[in-house]
Amino acid sequence: MDDLSLADDFLARLQPSVAWVDDHIEIIDQTKLPTELEVLELRSVDQVADVILRLAVRGAPAIGSCGALGMVVGLDERRPVDAAAALAVLDDLVTVIGDARPTAVNLSWAVRRVRAAAAAGGADTVAGVRAAALAEADRIIHDDRDACTRIGLHGLEVLGDVSRILTHCNTGRLATAGWGTALGVVYAKAAAGQEVHVYASETRPLLQGARLTAWELHDAGIDVTLMPDGASSTAMKQGRVEAVIVGADRITANGDTANKIGTFTHAVNAHYAGIPFYVAAPLSTFDPSLASGDEIVIEERTPDEMRRWRGEPTAPDDVPVWNPAFDVTPHELITAIITEVGVLRPPYTESIAAAFARTVEHVG
Repeated sequence: MDDLSLADDFLARLQPSVAWVDDHIEIIDQTKLPTELEVLELRSVDQVADVILRLAVRGAPAIGSCGALGMVVGLDERRPVDAAAALAVLDDLVTVIGDARPTAVNLSWAVRRVRAAAAAGGADTVAGVRAAALAEADRIIHDDRDACTRIGLHGLEVLGDVSRILTHCNTGRLATAGWGTALGVVYAKAAAGQEVHVYASETRPLLQGARLTAWELHDAGIDVTLMPDGASSTAMKQGRVEAVIVGADRITANGDTANKIGTFTHAVNAHYAGIPFYVAAPLSTFDPSLASGDEIVIEERTPDEMRRWRGEPTAPDDVPVWNPAFDVTPHELITAIITEVGVLRPPYTESIAAAFARTVEHVG
């Protein structure tokens, strides 16, 4: 199946997670879901960094899209006097925006790509630099939407005969510019008329699986069952789950994968149960400069995310907290990685390198 228009009808009726409207960014405030669908307008760099940091916008591709558009917001806000000053502003924003969340490689990749495109455009006016930056941000969003559709279609190659799927965190339209990565495969199965039932783990401590994935799938008419994070081994033992598919925030040259904390546990459980464990991600999530997951910087978040929930205490105020946002699943536990250019299989050092080589040849 290679119909890239498959996702169009699905997306046309929905509010995008990130969009450029007139002269500002609009995002769905994911901290308000599932009780309220609120759209925020972002008109300053501080607002852009804030929504990324506090997870109002989240999901590696969506973070990248927001950061890319934030570069344009920064130009408008700082009002540079000439083209050279505009490029200097973009240099600064690469750090200010790009460092808002260190583990998701899409963010730093997107802001650097906007800066490079603005410089390569050769514009001699601020308006020209801005136009080049906005055009590149638009391309990043378009490319992500296209990649999501292709990931969904390639996912049918390995999950076409699977109906009961476990997923972790949120990897759908809220996390991307398209219909998603791991959830893109779910939507592709539904669009192809295949039976699909999703088990969504709640994803503590911020409950992205409960608040976002369960809401998103239910809203789209996909059968979904919410379950505690710790129930995945029991679900697998009872035969409720046939495969696991998750997204990623960074994938190293050997296939080690950083994703939302708890992913590694599901991978270990799947390995023990003899169930395939898939990762779905665009090439923009890969970081071939890192040899293995040991080199990934893991973001540690505020203790109050564990001690409190929406203002109410869940633990003693002075209890010590360790709150890593991500863990790393070693490549040995990953059955295959589903990308927009195809399904990558072990040995990942070779298949990942070959995927990037094909991409370079295609661009060239």
